[in-house]
Amino acid sequence: MTRVWEWNRPVTVREVLEDLQKERSIAYTTVMTVLDNLHQKGWVRREAEGRAYRYEAVSTRAAYAAALMNEAWSASDNPAAALVAFFGMMSPEQRHALRDAVRMVQVDEPAEGAEQPAEETEESTPAEEPAAEAAPEPAAEAGPAEGDEPGASATGKGR
Repeated sequence: MTRVWEWNRPVTVREVLEDLQKERSIAYTTVMTVLDNLHQKGWVRREAEGRAYRYEAVSTRAAYAAALMNEAWSASDNPAAALVAFFGMMSPEQRHALRDAVRMVQVDEPAEGAEQPAEETEESTPAEEPAAEAAPEPAAEAGPAEGDEPGASATGKGR
């Protein structure tokens, strides 16, 4: 999955294979199986090109990471404590990135008590739109398992 995200374009099994072979020996059929599994789980879409397929990520790496963080936070019995613990684990650079992200979200949100324009509704606010692409739509009964990291066996790195 890392290779698909890095290239940010449709890729063939051969392209992924050649890139992985720079680091280690791996069989074509292994890469093909992993990409097929990712397709079956709904992580990538594929389009036929001659006798091969081109595979493309369904969501961005950032959206995948956001969905994982949201899932973990939602599962907590004390979300505030979970956030405090998470922030405590962050490096100074990560905390700086967090401050920047909060500022960006605050710019998009109307001030408290301010009236919203007539065309905005509770169902579609600017702050909610990015969440719509947060997680790929997994195929029925074939979605990623809890703790599943897409493409773990293709890279040997888990991501």
